[in-house]
Amino acid sequence: MKKIGLALLVLITAQQAWAQHAPIESLFSNNRSEKKKVTVGAYGTAVGKLTPINGKLGVLTGLQGGVLLNNKWMFGAGGYGLANSIKAPKLNVPNETDEYIQMWYTGLMAEYTHNSNKLIHWSAGALLGGGGVGRDERRHGWHDDDDDRHHGWNGGSGFFVAEPFVGVEVNITSYLRLNVGGSYRFISGSETPGLKDSDLSGGAFHVGIKAGKF
Repeated sequence: MKKIGLALLVLITAQQAWAQHAPIESLFSNNRSEKKKVTVGAYGTAVGKLTPINGKLGVLTGLQGGVLLNNKWMFGAGGYGLANSIKAPKLNVPNETDEYIQMWYTGLMAEYTHNSNKLIHWSAGALLGGGGVGRDERRHGWHDDDDDRHHGWNGGSGFFVAEPFVGVEVNITSYLRLNVGGSYRFISGSETPGLKDSDLSGGAFHVGIKAGKF
């Protein structure tokens, strides 16, 4: 009997010691140690794009950025503007002078980055928002005060924009990344004379520098 009692005592002691370290599984578990912690970062990107605008080569420049969750999902916003001079189509009206396209757009965006800790990896996302387009006698660049007072947008209109994009990234440092890729800009609703939605829509090649806490 003494041997049986001693064996039971050893068994109970061992079971209690194991129970103190073993995770408890239950139908409604509240064991937070089993859950992965959410990491939060942020970054901004300076972007340059080459894209067709009304059949000519356009240069768009802009910024985008937001909050980064778990080093994978970024939720934020972006905005871009046409940086070079592209002539608007002629309207065949009396005393017509040369006019140039002015365009900008902005919106909310989301981006997914796959295996971002790897030296080379890929990302994909989309921007949804709106913008404006118009015609102006001024070229892009510096203008004097008299020029600014006598000219402005003509036939300006707003539009909806959706732009999905993909890219390949290289980690330069722990806080800098080079992103190269492409996108397609869908524009709908513009009503500027001489310009159609298809004149403003199109594919784009982009280069960007990301900086932030990844």
